[in-house]
Parts: sequence; structure tokens; C-alpha cells
Amino acid sequence: MTEFLRIHHASVVVADSQRALGFYLDILGMQLDPSRPDLGFPGAWLKVGEQQIHLLEVKNPDTVEGRPAHAGRDRHTALQVRGLDELEQRLENAGIPYTRSHSGRKAIFCRDPDGNGIEFVEVGS
Repeated sequence: MTEFLRIHHASVVVADSQRALGFYLDILGMQLDPSRPDLGFPGAWLKVGEQQIHLLEVKNPDTVEGRPAHAGRDRHTALQVRGLDELEQRLENAGIPYTRSHSGRKAIFCRDPDGNGIEFVEVGS
């Protein structure tokens, strides 16, 4: 029987890798994973603990119009974090809209420049 252990990576479609990296690296503070080989198209791999987020630069087929304002009601990638208050302040300083979890959990949701939903869930230290 197959045993599913963890998610290795999540792929996120972006229209412009450099613009996306400005968000993920400069605003969120994530780190680039330099192990990405030349795949013949622009993109990047980002470190998320032992997992990754793969940014894939392609013509974005998803419309962002008509999507729920709260990314928790839409497709999204959820990341466990420590230091949620600091991250919230960075989003605030950068003028990035976000919402808090409607469940009362210590979590916030935002969208990247291409409208991809991201959830940040605070975990204990």
C-alpha cells in the first residue's frame, strides 16, 4: 500500500518571475533554493522547511476577477510559520491586503501579485 508522507512542493503559476520573487523574497522574506536546474522556462524554487514552492512562469490562465476577497475561500497554499506578527507587519508596510482567519485561528491570508492565495498559520515555537 502506498504511504503518502508529505507534500514535496506546490507549484504556483506566475506571469513574471522577477515580480513574483520581489514579493516572495523581499516582502515575505522567503529564501531561494538554488538547486533548480535549467528547465527551459523562467521560474524559481523557494525553500519552505524541507519542502518547496515552485514558481512557474507561464501565461497565467487564471483570472483574478470574481475571486473571493478572502483567499481562504479560494485555492491557496497554506504555510506553517513562526513569527506571524512580524510577517503581518511586513505585509502591512508593503501595502499588501490580507485578511485574518474567520475561524479564530492565528492565521492570515493574502494573495501574491498574480492572485495566488497564500495562508500563513502560526505554529508554536
